[in-house]
Amino acid sequence: MIDWAQVNTLRDDVGKDDFSEIVEIFIEEVEEVINRLRNTSSLDTLGDDLHFLKGSALNLGFSVFSDHCQKGETAAAAGKAAQVDVSAILSSYDTSKTLFLAHLPAKLSA
Repeated sequence: MIDWAQVNTLRDDVGKDDFSEIVEIFIEEVEEVINRLRNTSSLDTLGDDLHFLKGSALNLGFSVFSDHCQKGETAAAAGKAAQVDVSAILSSYDTSKTLFLAHLPAKLSA
């Protein structure tokens, strides 16, 4: 669900001090889009929202969530935005975020 090798690569690339700031920014920016999907999801912007979420997720190692976003983005691009299972995407994010935050301290200290 979480690509910890990607997390470690990102941490090594930006440095330990800046990594926590990147995590905060990631969560803040992603939560903004997630909340939009929860509350006012527009089929017109769904593909763009999922594209943004996919890229953000890949950067921070949320691999399963990224896969869900990719499938939704592809469907939206094919004119099938109404068929995208937004609730599954939101659930995947919630699960990934919980797992990530729960295990992050231990993974970073290893």
